[in-house]
Amino acid sequence: MNRRSPAEMVWIPGGAFVMGSDRHFPEETPAHKVLVDGFHMDVHPVTNAEFSAFVETTGHLTLAELGPDIAHRASGQGFPSQHGSQVFLPEPPARADAGHHAWRLVADADWRHPFGRDSDLHGLEDHPVVHVAYADARAYASWAGKALPTEAQWEYAARAASQDEYPWGAELAPGGRHMANTWQGPFPDGNTAEDGYLRTSPVCAYPSNVLGLFDMIGNVWEWTVDFWSPRHDRPRAHVIRRNPKVTNAIESCLALDASGQVPRRVLKGGSHLCDPDRSPRYRPAARQARAIDDPACDIGFRCVRPAASDS
Repeated sequence: MNRRSPAEMVWIPGGAFVMGSDRHFPEETPAHKVLVDGFHMDVHPVTNAEFSAFVETTGHLTLAELGPDIAHRASGQGFPSQHGSQVFLPEPPARADAGHHAWRLVADADWRHPFGRDSDLHGLEDHPVVHVAYADARAYASWAGKALPTEAQWEYAARAASQDEYPWGAELAPGGRHMANTWQGPFPDGNTAEDGYLRTSPVCAYPSNVLGLFDMIGNVWEWTVDFWSPRHDRPRAHVIRRNPKVTNAIESCLALDASGQVPRRVLKGGSHLCDPDRSPRYRPAARQARAIDDPACDIGFRCVRPAASDS
């Protein structure tokens, strides 16, 4: 039986599961057995209202507000240091060389202004907070007396003892019922919003998994503490790793230039921008690399707490 802690968390009983997948993308391989100890996890991603309480108490300024040098590092194209964050804008870009799959650095986009200076959080109080870099998520977790999950914890909780393609079974939308906030229609400019939402949705808008966790799939990508690795480590024969966590920051780095490198962490869960043709990553095994200083409009987080700290 689930037991809840006072801070809207759900107890995840420890156990073994098969992490990763050999049926999809190379970075998800190899599928391997892992043992995870029990822990508490937030019922849903941290919301704008919850993050606002943290900011009001601490005065925290997010990386997007401070003005990091956010760049399309994979393509080698950068932007001058300025306030802002990555926003998905499917409209044709003003400059032919600025398309980059409809992603643009918006100078004044941050968690308070998800689409730029003329936007605000009115009506979005119960939506996941976005435009948070890794350090912002970690700062919130520390303030709340919690931590960010490992990739193994996150995937174990999302699977909820199931090895099906999705936490609820083999089909994305069983009987035509949408179970998560994902993309429908042609990408990148034809979202039909059959699930009711063009962008983020309120947390708990879709059914929870059997553990009582909402939005583990879709809506927003979620930060984990693991550094990125291009594949899972292949375990030795007959060895089941317990509470694995990737701690090698050097191998995770994305080279920039002679001035240095930026480490990447693992994102899990997919988002409302994942579509079935180009990016079907709304699955527990799916994973994505993200530079720790590169926030965006589809990246959020939730927290965990080990059982030992529940007193």
